[in-house]
Amino acid sequence: MTVQKAKKAMTVAQDRTRPRGAAELWGTVDFALKRHVSPHGQVTAVSMMKDEGPFVIEWVAHHLAIGFTDLVVYTNDCSDGTDDMLIRLEELGLAHHRRNVIPEGLRPQPSALNFAQDEPVVGQSDWVMVFDADEFLAIRYGNGTLDDLIGAAKAQGANGIVVTWRIFGSGGVVDWSRAPVTEQYLMAAPVTWNKGWGVKTLFTFDPDHWKLGIHRPKMKTKWIKTDFPDQVKWLNGSGKVMEDYFKFRGWRSITRTVGYDWVQLNHYAVKSVDSYAIRKMRGNVNFKKDKYNSDYWSLQDRNEVRDETMLRYSAARNAIIDQLLADPVLARLHRAAVDRAEARLAELRQTEEYHHLVADLARASAVPITGILAKPPQPRDKAKIAALMSDIERARNARAKADRKAEGARGPVPAAPAGSYLPGTPDVSAPRAVDWVANHDILLPMDDRVIPQSVLPQIAAGKFERGVARKLPNRLARGAAVLEIGSAMGFMGLHLARVRPDLTVTLQEDNPSLRTMMTRVMQKNGVSFGPKLTLAEALLGSDPAETLRLLVRARAPGALLIADAALSPEVLQVALPGLTPAPRQVFFYGRHLEAWHGQMDRIAALMPGLGLAPMPKSDPGILHAFETSKPADQP
Repeated sequence: MTVQKAKKAMTVAQDRTRPRGAAELWGTVDFALKRHVSPHGQVTAVSMMKDEGPFVIEWVAHHLAIGFTDLVVYTNDCSDGTDDMLIRLEELGLAHHRRNVIPEGLRPQPSALNFAQDEPVVGQSDWVMVFDADEFLAIRYGNGTLDDLIGAAKAQGANGIVVTWRIFGSGGVVDWSRAPVTEQYLMAAPVTWNKGWGVKTLFTFDPDHWKLGIHRPKMKTKWIKTDFPDQVKWLNGSGKVMEDYFKFRGWRSITRTVGYDWVQLNHYAVKSVDSYAIRKMRGNVNFKKDKYNSDYWSLQDRNEVRDETMLRYSAARNAIIDQLLADPVLARLHRAAVDRAEARLAELRQTEEYHHLVADLARASAVPITGILAKPPQPRDKAKIAALMSDIERARNARAKADRKAEGARGPVPAAPAGSYLPGTPDVSAPRAVDWVANHDILLPMDDRVIPQSVLPQIAAGKFERGVARKLPNRLARGAAVLEIGSAMGFMGLHLARVRPDLTVTLQEDNPSLRTMMTRVMQKNGVSFGPKLTLAEALLGSDPAETLRLLVRARAPGALLIADAALSPEVLQVALPGLTPAPRQVFFYGRHLEAWHGQMDRIAALMPGLGLAPMPKSDPGILHAFETSKPADQP
């Protein structure tokens, strides 16, 4: 019987509070804080640590807060009590400590993974993720927990999520601090910086089929030529399906697969200068003696973009930290580790080596991101890689390449437009100090509370919703009254009002967070609502069809712009026949097209009932446009 079948065969009567495979030591000390019970079974993080004592409590608290049920940590050669802290956490029933006894000639990390492959807690887990002590999982999807994230993946029939690194720099912090890592360091590399696109993989683990790896598991050879690869469906960090090749090899995202909208892995490789100095003197889990030099600092000390995703966890994490430190044994070990690090730092500050390091790192921090050279340890040998590929891999890769080539020859295939706004209603009540960048002469905020990380570079480049912003003004009839349903933060409406002063534009938006952002955009751009640009108070609410009818009756728009996903094909089927007066032009784009691009044929079939036909030269990837057979004057 395979491990997966054994999991399914386990009885409901099993105590869900005790992890499968736990050692006798686990939970031998009664403690108020209990292990999380996930609707997705046993969700396990596997990590390796050496002398991470000052940071263990935060790392454990954070990953308990986001919903891991189990933390399996391997330690080797610790001198600061890291292992003792993890042993105590095992006694409290909140982690699993394992010794990493390293065979001669093997590095610590691969050694730990070999042990983890046969570890009962790991092997009997439902979902597993391998990552390091300086990596913290940050989830944007839903309520920010693994319960929601895994649920979303399973809803798509997926059994894995490939999570891309986000490199976080020192943010200019030099001095040591006891403050949480995830609150001290909020400056990161741009999402477009591909040198930081390494990945870690959260996936359904079956040791019969997979061998654990640092970045992703490796499919065992005996399964490659079976139907097992077809059962593997992994998503990227934006919830999009990963390409087929990644089932077999690769450890980095590429332009076609990178995504941060759902989840990212925050990588705090350097922290402050003082933290870096302590680490440089300590060594690392892979025995790379020259790793922590100024070149490495330049690569990892990226501070181009502010990212506050982690702050959503502050309250939950701090509450868990308080509970953990309520245990006198754990509190004593934690204080001893911090005291030891600070004493070591005091010694280092008296040395010439420390001062040389500080000067070197200051120079390294000044290296612009465009000046970073990061080469792989050895050149990529395409012939060697091809020789290692199985026939199945070669066939799949060739088919995918042919499909991409054919798609290019046919021209662009209508696809789901990339989301310009994050779902939900984030708290934007407090204004945030962010950069504002002109897009079609409209200043827009680089605010990742509402804008996906993948879209921020478009705003930075002045290309936000560029396609629609270019096409729409030229399609609207002269002097038209325009009603936009789903105006988001008001970019398109404000753009139309500026470039087409002959128009009368009414904006409408249900999402309260986006309405707040709309107000700020208007203020930043020195615009006030008035007779030519107004904001409708009506919300689509629970009856969007009736609200749409009322808005059209009140505003009598010659052009109806639909960008709200609430106006589904079913809603439109009810609403459109009752529109009075009927608009002469109707456009679909934005969030509506993102949600319903696959059903635009159904929507198009409703247009003749309004006397509308498709406009020529429309780009179905960004804008669907319809007009009367006798259109009004064009501008």
